[in-house]
Order: sequence, then C-alpha cells, then structure tokens
Amino acid sequence: MNQYTKATAIGFCAILLWSSIVGLIKEVSHSFGATGGAALIYTVASLFLLFTVKRIPLKKFPKKYLIYGGLLMVSYELCLALSIGYSQSSKQAIEVGMVNYLWPSFTMVATILFTKKKASWLIVPGIIVSMLGVVVVLGGDEGLNVREMLGNVRTNPLSYGLAFVGAILWAAYCVITVRMAKGVNGITLFFILVAVALWIKYFITGDPAGMHFSVSSVVYLVLAACAMGFGYAAWNVGILGGNVTMLTGASYFIPVLSAALSSLLLAAPLGFSFWQGALMVCGGSVLCWLATRVRANAVPGPVSSGGH
Repeated sequence: MNQYTKATAIGFCAILLWSSIVGLIKEVSHSFGATGGAALIYTVASLFLLFTVKRIPLKKFPKKYLIYGGLLMVSYELCLALSIGYSQSSKQAIEVGMVNYLWPSFTMVATILFTKKKASWLIVPGIIVSMLGVVVVLGGDEGLNVREMLGNVRTNPLSYGLAFVGAILWAAYCVITVRMAKGVNGITLFFILVAVALWIKYFITGDPAGMHFSVSSVVYLVLAACAMGFGYAAWNVGILGGNVTMLTGASYFIPVLSAALSSLLLAAPLGFSFWQGALMVCGGSVLCWLATRVRANAVPGPVSSGGH
C-alpha cells in the first residue's frame, strides 16, 4: 500500500470515528453527567493529542486564528457535547446529533455569502432538502409534520437549540478560519480550552447526575476521547496526503453512519421516517457540495476541514 492509499484509508478511519461520537458521548453522560462527562472526554482527548500530534508553539499561531478560531471551535464543541449530554433519551440524542449535521449545508451557504465562490441553482434544493430532512427526523413516526416536530423540540429546547447553534458555529469556523490559520492546526490547544471551560462550568454549576466510575464507564470514556481526538488527527492525515475528493464526498454520509452506530450502541431502534430524514440530510448536503463544484472544478476548502 503506497502513502497516498494509506493516507486515504486513515481519512476514512476519521469518518468512522466521528460517526461513533454521538452514541459514545451519550453513554459517557449516563455515568458522569452531561457536563462532567464532556469535561472528562475533552481532558482525555487533549492528553491523547498532546502525545500524538506535533506541538506548535503559541507564538506561531496567527493572532486572528487564535482568537476567532479558538472562540468558534470552543463554542462549537461545547454546544455539541452538551446538546447530546442533555438529551433525555437515547433516541433524542440521535435526533440531536442529526440537527448538528446541518453544518455541511450551512457551510456551503456561508461560503457563498462571505467569499467569492459561486454556486449553481442546486444550492437551493440542497438547503431545502436538508432542512426538510431534519423536520422528518424530528417528526417521529409522523414524518414530514411541522406540528409534531415543534412538539418534539418543546420537550427539550436546550438540546435541540444547542445542536442547531453548534451547526451554525462550525460552519462559521470552517469559512472564517480557513484563511486565518495559515496552515497552523490548533486542535490540541482548542481541545484543552474546551476541557478547561467545561471544568469551570462543572465546578460552578455542579452536575446533579454525579460521577460513577466503573470498568464499562471508563472504557466508554476512553473510546469517546479517542474518537473525538484521533478523528481530527486522522482527518488531517487524509486530506493532506490522500484523495481529498473521495474523503470529502464520503464525509457527507456521516449522518447515516452516525445514526446506525448510535442506534446499535444505545440500543435505540429507529423507524423508517428517521432513516428517510437522515438520507435527506445527506442528500441535501451533497447537492450543496455539487452546487459549488459545478462552477469551480475543485473541492470546497472550508468543507474539507472536516467536522463531526
């Protein structure tokens, strides 16, 4: 296996790791609480990254990337982890994760609005299909039913709201920081900042669920930290040395893979309407991607930065 193929394979590993995050975060929250579990995940993930990813001196970080990139990344990760942790059931955690996967479509819209990239008419049906897909997912057995979706959201507006805001934040990070970073990868530093923010929240507000250590809970914690931290590391290897087009296209199917893995891990059966909605979210994201590729024969830079 040559280096190109190996790098591509490693990039696919990132997609699998990210697809397992929703289920693993929810399992960790069962034992350690929403805030405490998230704080532990990012702490362990930071340790993994410190020992496996090349350290970059703080003085080499572009100032704008450090400030704006750090703020957006930390805010997004907080939204992601807490939205899943605060979910009231396994099925709701998977639904919340699906809302988060609106970020590819949002990224394409932000790219068109705030950069000079042009798009074809496919961007319109792409956004519509993605949004309708989320409506179908949140509509439960009723499928495409706005009233049912709103009723579902009202049962836990915090989780769904955090997931939606997180999708917007990640889209902003992809578009805003792609030029600010200047080749610098701040994932290790940003993960440490996320862990610090979560521990501050934990010690100020507490966590009524408490922390319950056991062999299984520690195993889930390590797996979640590995998926979170090594997912980014593997993705960087893939997009720098592998087939970017193939990896970017495959990344749009993370919602379906995530739902499948989470359903197995959390023992949460999902109905036909959910899978229909998940495929619509994926399809809408692909249409948005194709909308930019029609006018520019290259993979959009912001999306190739990856996300979970």
